[in-house]
Amino acid sequence: MRHPFITIAIALAVLAPAAYAAGADTLPAPAVDDNAPVVRGSVEPDSIGIGDRFIYSIEVDKDLVQTVLFPSFGGEGSEAYSLIEDMPIDTLAREGRRMTIRKRYLLGAFEEGIHRVVPQVMYADKNIVDTLHGADTLDLLVTTFQIDSTSQSIYDIKPQKTLPFRMGEITGYIKWVIVALLILAALAYALRRVLAHYGRSLRDMFRPAPPQPPHVVAFAALEKLRAERLWQQDKHKQYYSALTDILRTYLVGQFGVGAMEMTSDEIIEAVRGIDVPQKNAMDLTQMLREADLVKFAKAVPDAEENEAAYRAAWDFVEQTRPEEPEADETAAAATAPAAPAAPQASPSETAAAQAEDAPAEEKSPAEATEQDEKN
Repeated sequence: MRHPFITIAIALAVLAPAAYAAGADTLPAPAVDDNAPVVRGSVEPDSIGIGDRFIYSIEVDKDLVQTVLFPSFGGEGSEAYSLIEDMPIDTLAREGRRMTIRKRYLLGAFEEGIHRVVPQVMYADKNIVDTLHGADTLDLLVTTFQIDSTSQSIYDIKPQKTLPFRMGEITGYIKWVIVALLILAALAYALRRVLAHYGRSLRDMFRPAPPQPPHVVAFAALEKLRAERLWQQDKHKQYYSALTDILRTYLVGQFGVGAMEMTSDEIIEAVRGIDVPQKNAMDLTQMLREADLVKFAKAVPDAEENEAAYRAAWDFVEQTRPEEPEADETAAAATAPAAPAAPQASPSETAAAQAEDAPAEEKSPAEATEQDEKN
């Protein structure tokens, strides 16, 4: 005897396929997600000419945690629209967990006719990925130009035509050129007057300054070296390198010796062939020897030796610089025209002048009466 549960299972297995086939059409439809985003769309304007632009807007009402992806345009150039500007997403409203966002596109239409646009977005939520469409279909009318070929003929492109030259085409340019030239002339005249006030001319502005004598350059470099206070900062190598470079430059400019490419021994040998005071030549030799010890043997001289090297360089330039021409006052006095000599007076005139200059002597009454009778 079979078990009753086995009999029931066999019966259900036999009857289940038949029951499913009979009631397939009456099964309930899958449940619709009431919480899904709501999609709307609009086009502004809804009627344009071919090649004109319009704004396509898509609005979505959704929950905060729901994700929507808006469509893209102009990817491969096969669409009926050309993307002009992809505007950012705007948030229009927000209330609790619900919010309304909007995406706008500036598009151009290049195919005539009535375009039916259905707004749609890609929807993703948990394990759901679906495409949502708007409830309304948008109509966009694209019109084109009507060409009446019966009343108007089509002609070929006309060849290039050369127009005659007219003075009026350049009159305005000539006027401004003349004004600019007058302004430049006025500025040049004012500049010339200012320079003349200071004893200079326009040529002096473009004339290069004369090179300074070698000894002037050397003295300026030595003063700058003293102001830097290198050896006081324990920069002995930099101090002696700068000091020897100053002397090398001076020897090149003053005597034409290629001292920049010479060693210290070669410089000493070259100085022997120059008319240089013996003491200055010996001081220069000692200073170069000491500089080599500092630069190559890392010697550290004391303060007195540093000052002695500086004085030796200064005295060498001072004693070997060319003498400056001085004004010869004696020669100037000899060449100046002499003043005309005054004529010599006779002895009698001299005595009379001395008598007039001498103070009058007092006379007695008798002498005064005698003098009056003679007169």
